[in-house]
Amino acid sequence: MPLGTAVIVGVGPGLGLAIARTFAEAGHPVAMLARDRAGLDAYAARLAPTGQEVRGYVADAADPGGLRAALHRAVTELGAPDVLVYNAGVRRKDSPLGGDDQDWADVAAVNVLGARVAADAVLPELRDGRGSLLFTGGGYGLSPSAEHASLSVGKAALRAYVRVLHDHLAGTGVHATTVTITRDIGGEARFDPAVLARAYLELHHQPEAEWQHELMRY
Repeated sequence: MPLGTAVIVGVGPGLGLAIARTFAEAGHPVAMLARDRAGLDAYAARLAPTGQEVRGYVADAADPGGLRAALHRAVTELGAPDVLVYNAGVRRKDSPLGGDDQDWADVAAVNVLGARVAADAVLPELRDGRGSLLFTGGGYGLSPSAEHASLSVGKAALRAYVRVLHDHLAGTGVHATTVTITRDIGGEARFDPAVLARAYLELHHQPEAEWQHELMRY
């Protein structure tokens, strides 16, 4: 039986592309969502040798309506998903005080609200009602940084959201978990994007008896 679609929200040249490649090479059609059409087209061309259908869909994770619409198009065109990977996030230096209020709201929308919107849109579409909802977390969610205030708050909130989602979905056949990456991606061999991407695929295939709300990568 053909495998279901892997839907990846937040695809850039690093981890997002590596996750897309890993799932395509494993036999999944892949829907890649990001804001940059030119980038998405280039990534799709790079993944063409996998032999799987890989398509890009322009979406801004800070725009709930646009994100839902893009996810609907992806599922309609590529088929019912087996897995969602929410890899979107905004990393920047900022302070707990000052700054622009709307800017903070927009960052929170990407770091947290977009995860909820994506999960809410994809969950009822999962093939046979089973599958995986995987989210990219970060070390600032564990050890906040005053120099990366919005990211620290966002990753802590995402971690809490996935924990309650995991508990809510217990016994349903849907695996919800955070991959908490505590070091800079690409900084050393075990944090190479291709190595990290394998962890997402392994989580998707993990036996249900081993499911937990979080996978830590130290």
